[in-house]
Amino acid sequence: MADSDILKDALEAFKLAAEAEKENRDAALSDLKFARLAEQWPENVRQQREQEGRPCLTINRLPAFIRQVVNDSRQNKPSIKIHPADSEADPETAEIINGLIRNIEYTSNADVAYDTALESAVTMGFGYWRVNVDYAHDDSFDKDIVIETIANPFSVYGDPESTKADSSDWMRAFVVNTMPKHQFKAKYKGANDRKGWDEAYQDLPAPWMENEFVQVAEYWTRDEVPKVIVQLSNGMILDAEKYKANQDTFDTLGLVVTGDRQARSYKVMQRIMSGAEILENNDWAGRYIPIIPVYGEEINVEGKRVLRSLVRDAKDPQRMFNYWRTTSTELVALAPKAPYIGPKGSFNTDAAKWQTANTKSWPYIEFDGGIPPQRQPFDGVPAGALQEALNASDDMKAIIGIYDAGMGARSNETSGKAIMARQRESDTSTFHFIDNLNRSIRHTGRILIDLIPHVYNGDRIIRVLGGDDGKQPQNVRIGQQSQLEEGAERIYDLSAGKYDLTVSTGPSFTTRREEAANQMIELLRAFPQAAPFIGDMLAKNLDWPGADEISKRLKIMLPPQLQNEDGPTPQEMQMQHTIEQGKQMLQQMQARIAELEQDKSLEVRKLDIDAYKAESDRVKAVSAGMTPETIQTLVVQTIMQVLQSPDILPNQQPAASQGPANLNQ
Repeated sequence: MADSDILKDALEAFKLAAEAEKENRDAALSDLKFARLAEQWPENVRQQREQEGRPCLTINRLPAFIRQVVNDSRQNKPSIKIHPADSEADPETAEIINGLIRNIEYTSNADVAYDTALESAVTMGFGYWRVNVDYAHDDSFDKDIVIETIANPFSVYGDPESTKADSSDWMRAFVVNTMPKHQFKAKYKGANDRKGWDEAYQDLPAPWMENEFVQVAEYWTRDEVPKVIVQLSNGMILDAEKYKANQDTFDTLGLVVTGDRQARSYKVMQRIMSGAEILENNDWAGRYIPIIPVYGEEINVEGKRVLRSLVRDAKDPQRMFNYWRTTSTELVALAPKAPYIGPKGSFNTDAAKWQTANTKSWPYIEFDGGIPPQRQPFDGVPAGALQEALNASDDMKAIIGIYDAGMGARSNETSGKAIMARQRESDTSTFHFIDNLNRSIRHTGRILIDLIPHVYNGDRIIRVLGGDDGKQPQNVRIGQQSQLEEGAERIYDLSAGKYDLTVSTGPSFTTRREEAANQMIELLRAFPQAAPFIGDMLAKNLDWPGADEISKRLKIMLPPQLQNEDGPTPQEMQMQHTIEQGKQMLQQMQARIAELEQDKSLEVRKLDIDAYKAESDRVKAVSAGMTPETIQTLVVQTIMQVLQSPDILPNQQPAASQGPANLNQ
């Protein structure tokens, strides 16, 4: 398609998008100015009051409600989790992709993008972030995926025909930027050479040209393209074009096509345009437009999407609150002072002081005898105005759904469970904002899964971050070969297999670690005997300098079977079994010796018994430095010697003919 036709379609698409979003954008701008800039009085009322010298107070309570929702999300960060989705996908590769996504989020400061978009959605009804690709280093051709903040939500125009909650079905989108004429001319010099400024740009309509500013837009398109896939005799599925390009190789391997079908595929393009021409054409590797919206409260009215903020319905109660607080202040502060009343002629003496008695503090004022002048009593604070202000405050809480307990205020609940239940009610009433954020992050993960094989497709080293289990960052090698010879470094193929994702929401790792430490301390208070077995885990979760070193030292003191986090190995289990057998044999021998010591008829042979007892003690002492097999052999030999001794077991046949079973008699 020619650039002129593309430009014509783009201008028409932008016009439709701007018309479809006009009401939402106007309402969003009003909410933003009302809640954040505290523009809560009608301009004509404010000007009139200022001219008359009357107060015009603004006591903005809405930001506290907004922060309550946004900060709750900051404490419960959603996280993307990748899972294998077919037989070619590898669980280890899935974990590498998980670590890569965590690294992308960390290096991109994705939490800022998420928080900014959510705050915009709560304040004005919608917010956005985007996924982009940039060079990893200034001196490298390797590229990295980045998640970028869109600070100005009004710069994005979405697809008015979209119906999905996360807008993953966008087919058109615009991201606009307004720049001065001189800046535009310097950045896009080719535009001036091709078209000429006077010919193409001077007569552009608004908003493409307005007040010496030029609007430049990223025009994103997502078009469905035909695609044929084939299945080979070994079950492999690939594009028909790829099969044709490598058919000789497949024929050599004896692989033939067993089936083919038409599949759905998409091609995404980014075009940089002004109102007069297409300035750049850029192919996008993924199949989704990488602009992710976060919506507030979404309502469909006769097929039209209406986006509402948290504060939309609370604006009138906020205005009432401002008015009644202003009224009560005005009645108290600007009300006339209660006058003095006295008999006629009482104020003739010191008349100048009496005239200023309500504005100045005099040490004394004289009067002409008789009854002294007296000040009339104060009428009191206007209770009606204060009550109306309280009613307006309660209306705000009821409309938004966040009450005093949810804001941290004291209430009549006394137990921790009751307080948490009341706070949870506030969280539930605003949870749809958090849930919409989760949907957007899930769509972001879908974009990343689709984009990663195209960006991280060469033989290179990438960094992956461990999860909340505390694993350290590591560098891994990626490429087309999934495995090398035994003992060699693993190479991960990120393009092999299909992967799916889930999004989980919960406290951050730091918050969960602190909570785990507190719970462990409570457990040790109730069950101190567990301290030797979980002391290393408790130290690991404490935020102390040197806590990791303390954890390592405590772990060394654990029994061998607990030192291995994955459990004892088969060799360790066999060794432990052998040692336990040796201990049982020693205990049986000691029990037999004790029985013989109690037999007074054998006192004459006490020296021999002491000798065998010393031998058993020697076995225990020597066994500390011996292998389990040697211990077992020594123990058995000693027991057999004891059992075969005619002096120890008089009036019986030699123990060798009866075997070790005599110990159980």
